[in-house]
Amino acid sequence: MRLLLLFGLSAVLLVLDQLTKQAALSQLLYGQPVRVTSWFNWNLAYNAGAAWSFLSEAGGWQRWFFIVISSVVSVVLVVWMCRAWRREPLLTLSLALILSGAVGNLIDRVRFGYVVDFIQWHYGGFVFPTFNVADMAITGGALLMVWVSFRGEPGAAPDNDTETQ
Repeated sequence: MRLLLLFGLSAVLLVLDQLTKQAALSQLLYGQPVRVTSWFNWNLAYNAGAAWSFLSEAGGWQRWFFIVISSVVSVVLVVWMCRAWRREPLLTLSLALILSGAVGNLIDRVRFGYVVDFIQWHYGGFVFPTFNVADMAITGGALLMVWVSFRGEPGAAPDNDTETQ
């Protein structure tokens, strides 16, 4: 049951990501920020690359490269979730978050050839790269995964690689 809830969470976040991107596409004009606060804008942007527009100017081949990578990673995440959920629920939660973001951005790449971004933070002349709900899910999942890897999974069985005395 718990695994189904985690896949459900992934699905809810995926739907939220797609709905917010659709709202941004219908309500915002590309490259014209809408100020919300002194440190936050809505700003429609298209990212043909990876994080922080890495490879965005690569000439088009990167679309297919990122589609293949995202597809493979998504399958690996599903398999990993199915294998880990009973003994490592927090790790599985992190994988569910990453999965929702990976699939959300994959859908954009297939539909448009780029990822739709629209959330922009800025302060004192520094503008953080524009992002979306999928990126937040990936980041949250990655941070949780790092936390679990350092702190350990409560109730998880110890590694078999350590010698017993």
